[in-house]
Amino acid sequence: MASGPGCARAPLRGAGGLAVRPSVSPGAAGGGRAAPRLGGDPMRWLGLGVAAAAAFVLAVVVGPAHVPLANLMTSDIVRSLRLPRAILAFLVGGALALSGASLQALVRNPLADPFLLGLSGGAGLGAVLAIALRIGGPWALPLAAFAGALVATGLVYRLGLVGGSALDPRVLILAGVAVGAFASAVTTAIVSLSEATQLRNAFLWLWGGLSGASWDTVLVACVYFPLPVLVLLAAARPLDVLALGEEPARHLGADVEPLKRRVYLAASLLTAAAVAVSGVIGFVGLVVPHAMRALWGHQHRPLLPAAFLGGGTLLALSDTVARTFVAPRELPVGIVTALVGVPVFALLLRRWTAS
Repeated sequence: MASGPGCARAPLRGAGGLAVRPSVSPGAAGGGRAAPRLGGDPMRWLGLGVAAAAAFVLAVVVGPAHVPLANLMTSDIVRSLRLPRAILAFLVGGALALSGASLQALVRNPLADPFLLGLSGGAGLGAVLAIALRIGGPWALPLAAFAGALVATGLVYRLGLVGGSALDPRVLILAGVAVGAFASAVTTAIVSLSEATQLRNAFLWLWGGLSGASWDTVLVACVYFPLPVLVLLAAARPLDVLALGEEPARHLGADVEPLKRRVYLAASLLTAAAVAVSGVIGFVGLVVPHAMRALWGHQHRPLLPAAFLGGGTLLALSDTVARTFVAPRELPVGIVTALVGVPVFALLLRRWTAS
């Protein structure tokens, strides 16, 4: 095999069209200490940081009720409603985008997203059951959704095991589709038999929304998000190797099966926690990783944190539109992300297939 500077820089393309550069040492493949730099153009990081900060400020400043700029820091509307909602939107959007980028690398399929693996179906079923059974309490709905997502995660994981130990990404996708379809069918049956008020509540939750955001929900997110986020960020270099295929990854020293289990469970738990506090918000985990990949390339060390920032930016902007476009009424934020995400994803898909 020829070697030289040209060969060292040529990207290798793994299954599913995900490309990586073969610059990962066996130690990094097995989860060793990574280089301290994130990589990528500093100006792009600066631009993304400015966009994220602008989206956050816009989410705090703009709303149905006018708050003078001089009173922003003392306004109860800002402190009790807008600020926790903006923080929660940023955290949830970042969590969904990070999970999407990680799962796309895991299954080596650029069309994968967190909800392809049945998580939204399980969470939706849990939430609709809580609504239909009139289970009271401020945390009844999030806990029911989280429990439903965990059950779906366990079922998909068990069905995705081949030979009792190996996690097959292809079987994982099929299992996710099957579990999601079953949960959605049961959810539809329950909703169709519900009363009008219950039907509306279920519909709004299934399309996602942050109207229930408070400092308590922000605290819940801050408790449940950090561990899976850190696990996924730490898996960036091994995911670069896995993108080459499982056999090449093993030859490079990667612990493939533990890596797949770790990434799948961390992404699933992160998505379940996000869905529990916000409802089902689609397209963030699908579109944002593609957009960030177009800017930062396929290396996961810069891609994963960029996806988190990009997802938070998108959801913060989408939520601002959702609560102001038809004020004083409010759109489910999932509708806004779908309206934005579908055309953007169509353009990205066309560009990806053309290349």
